[in-house]
Amino acid sequence: MDQMGNKIARRRKDLGMTQVSLADALAVTRQTVSRWEAGTVLPDIDKIGDIARILGISCDYLLKDEIEECDPSAEKHVPSAVSGLLMEMKGKKVKLDFCEDEEDIDLLNAVCTVAGFEGNWIRVTAHTKKGDIEKLIPLSSIFSIEIAKEDE
Repeated sequence: MDQMGNKIARRRKDLGMTQVSLADALAVTRQTVSRWEAGTVLPDIDKIGDIARILGISCDYLLKDEIEECDPSAEKHVPSAVSGLLMEMKGKKVKLDFCEDEEDIDLLNAVCTVAGFEGNWIRVTAHTKKGDIEKLIPLSSIFSIEIAKEDE
C-alpha cells in the first residue's frame, strides 16, 4: 500500500507541488494527501484517475507495484490544441476574467504571471495589495485570459 503513496509523493515533489496544492486540485484535505503518501490509506477509486491526470502519470503506474519508473513520455496522452495554447502562456503576464459568481477577489484586475498548469488548474503568481501571492485556480472558473500589455 505504501508503494502508491511513495509514487504520489515522489511525483508531486518532482512537479514542485505542495500537499496543499494537490489536495486543492483534488477537492480533498491536505491531511488526506498526507495519509495517502504515508501509506496509511489508499485513495478512493474515483480519485485515482484524477491523481494520475494531475500528476501527469498513468493509472497503471499508480496501481501496479511492479511499475517502478514514472516515464511521462511513455503516456499516450496527446495534448489538445487548447492545452498547447495554454502551455504557450507559461511565463507570460495575463489578466484573468472570471466566470460569474466565481471571481477571485485577490486577482480581480490584477496582472498575473502564469507559473504553469496542473491538470485542469492554472498556477499564477501576482503582486497584489496583500503582497506577492501564488494561487492554483480551476480553469473552469476562468471566463477568459488576456495577455497583458508590456507596460501593465
